[in-house]
Parts: sequence; C-alpha cells; structure tokens
Amino acid sequence: MLCEYDPAAQAVLAERFPHAKIESDIRELTRLPKHVDLVTAGFPCQDLSQAGKTRGIEGERSGLVGEVFRLLRKTEVPTLLVENVSFMLQLDRGRAMQTVVDNLTELGYQWAYRVLDSQAFGLPQRRQRVFLLASKVLDPTAVLFGEDVGDQSKRERTNEACGFYWTEGERGLGWAVDAVPTLKGGSTVGIPSPPAIWMPTGEIVTPDVRDVERLQGFPVDWTKPAASVARETIRWKQAGNAVSVPVAAWIGSRIRNPQRCRARIGEAVSRDRRWPAAAALIDGHATEVQASMWPVAFKRPGLEEFLRFPTKPLSAKATLGFLNRLHKGQLRLPNGFLSAIEAHLRAQGVEPPTRPTREQRASNAAVQRERKRAAAKKSTAARRKSVSLLNTSLLFES
Repeated sequence: MLCEYDPAAQAVLAERFPHAKIESDIRELTRLPKHVDLVTAGFPCQDLSQAGKTRGIEGERSGLVGEVFRLLRKTEVPTLLVENVSFMLQLDRGRAMQTVVDNLTELGYQWAYRVLDSQAFGLPQRRQRVFLLASKVLDPTAVLFGEDVGDQSKRERTNEACGFYWTEGERGLGWAVDAVPTLKGGSTVGIPSPPAIWMPTGEIVTPDVRDVERLQGFPVDWTKPAASVARETIRWKQAGNAVSVPVAAWIGSRIRNPQRCRARIGEAVSRDRRWPAAAALIDGHATEVQASMWPVAFKRPGLEEFLRFPTKPLSAKATLGFLNRLHKGQLRLPNGFLSAIEAHLRAQGVEPPTRPTREQRASNAAVQRERKRAAAKKSTAARRKSVSLLNTSLLFES
C-alpha cells in the first residue's frame, strides 16, 4: 500500500507500481494493513527545512507525522523508517527530532538515526538527509552504523564543474564542488528551482530535468507520468522531493543483512541544544553516535561527465538578480566565481552592475547583522509564547 496526497506524485506511483493500492490522505486512513513488516514515511519538510518557513514540527504540514504515530498505535508494525531534512536536528534546538523519538520510545521501539549524504552513494549531488530507523525486531544500530569510510566530499575547486543556488547569494550559496547542491522541489505550483552549474568552460548553466532525475538515481523519464495531470515543470518537484534511490537501496540491503555496530558511542544527547548528526537509543537514553555521513564511497563520475542531456544558460534575469544579491551579501566567494558570473551576464548582452565599495559592503554587513538580531529576538519571543501557552494548557488540564 502507498499513501500520497499530491495528484502528480500519485500519477507517477500508479504508472511505476501498477499493482499497489494508493491511498490519497493519511488523515483519512483508519488503520494499516495487517501483517506489515515495514512502514516507510517521509513527512512533509516545508515547516522544517531552511528553504521553508521553519515553523517546526507543529507546522500544518510537518505535523502530519503525528498521523504515523496514530496508525502505529492501532497496528503492530515491526519496523519503521523515517526520512527528512537534516535541518530538523537544529531547528528550535532539535524539537522536531525530540518529538519523533519520544513517540517512538513510548511505542516501545528501539531507534537510531544517521545523516547520510547522497554523494557517498555514487551521485554528484550533495544531499544530506536524516534517516531514522525504529524497530522492535532489529537492532537499528547494526543497520545504520555497520560501515563508515569518513567524509570524502571535495572542498576546493581545481577545474571541476561546481553547483550553486542562483536563487540565493546574500546569506548562502549552496556551493558544491564537482556536485550540485540539494535538489529542491520548487514552488507548490510546479515552478522549478534548478541549481546552477559553473562549468570548467566558464559557462553558467542549469541541468535538464532528465539529468535531475538521474541525480536522484532514477531512470530517465521516471517522473514523466506527472505531466499527464499537471504542467510539465511539475516533474522538477517530483524529482526534488524524492529520496535518492541508491541511499534507499543501501538501507534496504542493511535491513536485510545487518552488520555489527562499529561506530563509537558518545555522550547522552542534551535536550537544550541541537541534536548530533547521528544518535541512538542506548540503555534507555538518547545518545550521540560518532559516525560520518559517508558509510560507503561508491564510485561515481564527475559532475561534468555525469550530465548527459543539453544544459541551458542561466537567464540574464536570473543572473542579474543573483549578482545583485551577491553584492548585498558578505559571502567569501571562490576564486574567479564573481568574474565568471559577470562574464556570463555580458555574454547575454547585459552590463553587470558596479561592484560595491568596501564602505558599501561594510554598510550592508551592518544591516544584515541588525536583521539577524531582530529575527533572533522574534524567534525567542515566539518560543517563550509557545512555552507559556503550553504551561497554561497543562494548568487547566490539571
């Protein structure tokens, strides 16, 4: 059985898994089928991710994980696998992860989680996602922590293609050497937000959607059925919201053949700070596990070699907007990158804006610091209000 709310995603699932029953809304699902061995869930991340509004686990969309716990209380399920953005470990001091593992512990599960990078599995995409395994019949640490080769991602550019987010530029870049940054789902109406790539030739391009599918490990045109119920651009959302195929395959192989946990067990997780990149329930306590995001290092081609289909130049409008944001920000840019962006804009018949002076950059930095302080103050006030409402609610209940 599959459960999917989005009609475009339903179209893909119906075409690729024709014999599977598809339920459209988990909120209307009364119970899970009998004799289920494994439930996989990837609850919406819009309220958790840095790209979203970061409302947290109580957000309208991300709060749907509560429906999973409701169903688990009605049906005995041996093993559960949950996937989400790594930002959930730090948002509001890890409150999202705390909520999830507290519910799993209450339900009698042993659990462990680990942030995994898709680059480790043969894909030129830096995609860091949390995979949490909870089970009543398996040791989750033997599944997730049986292998570790250490971080092998490239840090410095020599002459490789490099991916970045052209939609950012003021506070972040999403820089990835010989890879693209995390593929995004784009807007809710299917407007794509592909990463840009600085090619060794100096060109600034965006990839074809078929290569985006391949960057997730799918065969070419895997998402094509989505275009039968929505505009063609919805395929970007289907690819960006998916789990990287080789990552899921590796976890599946380890569930089938678990190994001995070889990771070093650390200290108990502190509830007043962000959660670590890997942890497990050890002797009844949430405990840090020292493990990298690279359990394996599958061989892969470089990004330039990987791209099979024709690329498109980043438009002059997108390039100009990106360049203006770079001028407002205080980012340390890779050598030659700013000149490459300016040259790309000139090649499209648009003269780049004048680079800001040192004084203008200092002024921009001051404005950014003030915005950051205001945002932190607002966040603290919202957190205090949430705690106050919770205390009031408990008072009336008692």
